[in-house]
Amino acid sequence: MPAVTVDNVLALPRIPQDLGIGRKVLAVETAPSGFEGEGFPVRKALAAIKLEYLDPFIMMDQMGEVDYAPGEPKGTPWHPHRGFETVTYIIDGTFVHQDSHGGGGVIADGDTQWMTAGSGLLHIEAPPEWLVQQGGLFHGIQLWVNLPSKDKMLTPKYQDIGRANVALLSSHDGGALVRLIAGDVAGYAGPGATHTPITLLHASISPGAQLTMPWRKDFNALAYALSGKGSVGAEKASITGGQLAVFEGFGNRPGLATDAETITIAASPTSGLEVIVLGGEPIGEPVAHYGPFVMNTHEELVKAFDDYKAGRLGSIPAGDHA
Repeated sequence: MPAVTVDNVLALPRIPQDLGIGRKVLAVETAPSGFEGEGFPVRKALAAIKLEYLDPFIMMDQMGEVDYAPGEPKGTPWHPHRGFETVTYIIDGTFVHQDSHGGGGVIADGDTQWMTAGSGLLHIEAPPEWLVQQGGLFHGIQLWVNLPSKDKMLTPKYQDIGRANVALLSSHDGGALVRLIAGDVAGYAGPGATHTPITLLHASISPGAQLTMPWRKDFNALAYALSGKGSVGAEKASITGGQLAVFEGFGNRPGLATDAETITIAASPTSGLEVIVLGGEPIGEPVAHYGPFVMNTHEELVKAFDDYKAGRLGSIPAGDHA
């Protein structure tokens, strides 16, 4: 699971060691498995957690990790979105994205694609033809970030965040590598531009090492283990691949800020830990979510489906097919 590697972790900017009080863990839940699109395997990382603890996040899929035989790689057909942002981070393998608003591109091995669906569009995600023919490793995540009501009908836009552009940090002792995609950690900023304030990172923690990071007091905090074993929080709750930890914090207890200033994640002595860490400022608005649309009311959902059926969310570009 390389995603992004460096020759010398100790040469990177370091997260300070003495950072204050650590947050406790409210729960550790196992993500259910399923299939998406044309049949690629996923783990629904946030599915076992109540929305009140997730705000501003809607869902996150761990896609793979799967080693496809020739002819097996799969993607999704053309489909619509409105009212939120999709963040696709590819750890291993290659995915091609295209949308009806002119966005798109190839993302591979540590790249991130950030699509603001806003007022609505159609898009498709698929492996390139050479990968379908040859087979190969595929692994990544897709995260859905909600938009506040004032931004739900923004003009769609697209960000390509190449692996060379993420901010790379290390723990104070070099035992953990942090790939910061969006937000701020210890005064260092990731390249992702967000409408809803969030932090998103991928950490690789060596066996026996510990990562402690400052965390905004007004953000919730979630840690999803992609693989390996370890512990989370001040009380060292156990976590293993396919599980999500929910930390205490403002987002979990609306109206009550926490004095906690850090989150801690550690790998077991015998196993490294690969983990996605995310958190954001809760929007605190009603959520009406059905299928590919995330709105505030049932009436807005009905309007989204009507607009899609009427072709007002865009059309498939010439030469492509559903």
